[in-house]
Amino acid sequence: MLVALAATAMLVGGCDRPSTSTSQKLDQSGPKTADATPAPKTTDATPNTGSAMSGSNVSAAAGDTAITAKVKAALIAEPGLKSMDINVETKDGTVTLSGNVASPDLREKAKQVASSTAGVKGVIDNLNIKTTS
Repeated sequence: MLVALAATAMLVGGCDRPSTSTSQKLDQSGPKTADATPAPKTTDATPNTGSAMSGSNVSAAAGDTAITAKVKAALIAEPGLKSMDINVETKDGTVTLSGNVASPDLREKAKQVASSTAGVKGVIDNLNIKTTS
């Protein structure tokens, strides 16, 4: 409703302005575009070394992201694991599991699932076993 009122106000406010045809608008913009000549492009043979990540770092990060996604998907597919309570981070192919699991058996299962995922070089276990009060 508010959007409709704003659109109506803009239309009504625009009615007071004199009409300008498209050709008049083009004629008015002609001199402005003539002055705006693009600068010639120069090529520099020196590669850009100022970037924050090199190509190998970018591909490693992309690989780590893919491994993290695969491990999370495998944990979700595993019956009994509350995968929403398990955080997965990957650095250089090494997966770190953190968060909470209900039992030592589920802790071992999470580690086994992560280590059997393609691309995983190692698993760091930072999982906590929840104690019921």
